[in-house]
Amino acid sequence: MLTISRSPAQRRGQRYGLEDIKNVSQTLDRLNLVDLNGQSDRVYTDSARLNQPFGNPVMPVKKKRKSSGSEDPSIRKCKITSYCRTQTPGRLINPEDQFSSKKCLAWFFEYAGPDDVVGPEGMEKFCEDIGVEPENIIMLVLAWKLEAPNMGFFTKEEWLKGMTSLQCDCTERLQGKLDYLRSQLNDAAVFRNIYRYAFDFARDKDQRSLDMDTAKSMLALLLGRTWPLFPVFHQFLEQSKYKVMNKDQWYNVLEFSRTVNSDLSNYDEDGA
Repeated sequence: MLTISRSPAQRRGQRYGLEDIKNVSQTLDRLNLVDLNGQSDRVYTDSARLNQPFGNPVMPVKKKRKSSGSEDPSIRKCKITSYCRTQTPGRLINPEDQFSSKKCLAWFFEYAGPDDVVGPEGMEKFCEDIGVEPENIIMLVLAWKLEAPNMGFFTKEEWLKGMTSLQCDCTERLQGKLDYLRSQLNDAAVFRNIYRYAFDFARDKDQRSLDMDTAKSMLALLLGRTWPLFPVFHQFLEQSKYKVMNKDQWYNVLEFSRTVNSDLSNYDEDGA
């Protein structure tokens, strides 16, 4: 059985360095992260970057969904990170008031365009009204709740189904659910579902895999603040020549992050 031994830096409790990147890279190859250009055995020389704090994760702007109508090219699509706007107090809602589908539908049309879809422009106004940045990870959780397949777009059917499940028919009710949406990320089973959903949500629908820039950004969003080895993993992807990440690879990264200790003490290659 081949086992990755800890480096002297690890035994002294220091930051991960060059040797650790090489060790982890062996595991990444076991996770089926195959270099598409045939250069999986790379030499990693820029270890200094590991000592820099990992920045705020930002998902790149994706291409707009094709539509039959004309769209303003200046409209930017919804992105995901972890920042919140300061919320402005809304009117008080009587908790005894029943959910109204009619009211929910009228709320939808405050943001929908002529094609009955909330697009990038309407999404930006929606985020402003609920006091959440378009880049906030809560918007990813909300999209998951609505089962929306396309980033930056909510259809009428998705809105009604999702908001009904949340019992939200107005801005103030949804604002009252934001803490609940955020708490979903703390449940391991729910987080796994959101993580898996994020792959299809973020990929171009005419592609089976995620382009690597999008994959790195989404991984930073989902794992960057909770996985101690993420800076090493991100460094590996930055210095590789990988072009895409497929769904199996995406799933395997989460499993690796959950099962291997941050000091690699329980890692063995045969069990990877």
